[in-house]
Amino acid sequence: MTNTEAPTQPASQRYDLRRTDIDDALDRVEKALQVRLDPDGQVRKRRSLGAGTDRGTWIRIELRGPEKLDGQGWGVEASHVLHGVAKPTWHAGFSWLDTARQVMWRADETDLVTDAPIKGGGTLITDPQLSPDWWAVFDRSLDALAAHRTVRRATIDTEPMTQQRLTSTIENVFPGRIDTTIGEWTTAHADLGWANLTSPTCFLLDWEDWGTCPRGTDSAKIWASSLAVPGLADQIHRHRRADLDSRTGRLMALFYCSQIIAVGVDDTSPLLQPAKHEAARLIEHLRDRPRASQAGQSG
Repeated sequence: MTNTEAPTQPASQRYDLRRTDIDDALDRVEKALQVRLDPDGQVRKRRSLGAGTDRGTWIRIELRGPEKLDGQGWGVEASHVLHGVAKPTWHAGFSWLDTARQVMWRADETDLVTDAPIKGGGTLITDPQLSPDWWAVFDRSLDALAAHRTVRRATIDTEPMTQQRLTSTIENVFPGRIDTTIGEWTTAHADLGWANLTSPTCFLLDWEDWGTCPRGTDSAKIWASSLAVPGLADQIHRHRRADLDSRTGRLMALFYCSQIIAVGVDDTSPLLQPAKHEAARLIEHLRDRPRASQAGQSG
């Protein structure tokens, strides 16, 4: 493939930063931002790498293919406008076009958060025993975020969140069961799993996907991620009841339950059976409650 030929596969299929040598990109970041990256304790994911620096900050480096350059900018930098949300402060950013790989790189420098993620990977199966102060910060952050208005479109698993996507996800598992029309749109983090929440101090990490989403997206995501710990899921419901008991919030809860059920090839996942049980409950609620009038932004 020459530099003038369009890549035939998305960058997420061509490159996995957990296995790809990107020393040249790391060198370029160090020179541009005038830092030294700590070689120990790097966090490598499929499309991003994070590392501490010699000045006590954190740098997140992300790779995007041309298919993801949609004009709405980079989420970490854009999240600087959010107030009242417990997140690392953004300091500087740097991006460049890599013609050899046919990708765009972005590096963002933020405050270093020393508190560990609550669950770095996999399914949460034990109660993290979060403090009242943690829950207070969590609630304030989600409320402040939802009140913010933005032109950014949230992406869930890198894909834009739309009415069509919600409908197709639910219909794939529960065809013809309910009206899936979204009535309320707010602003969400859109990737609020336990890997992106820290303890004992509550911080919300990884802001590349935030933007406009159906009401209750964040509450529904973290609730569904907690179904293997019923007491924790109930606690989330108590704290985020206004969102989760709204019609749109129930649709988003069903959306995430449908995702779990769709990929459940056997009964070994601790989330599968609780998701099936909760999905049935949600469908009954959604059938019994008339569709709310449209409000906010449409998808």
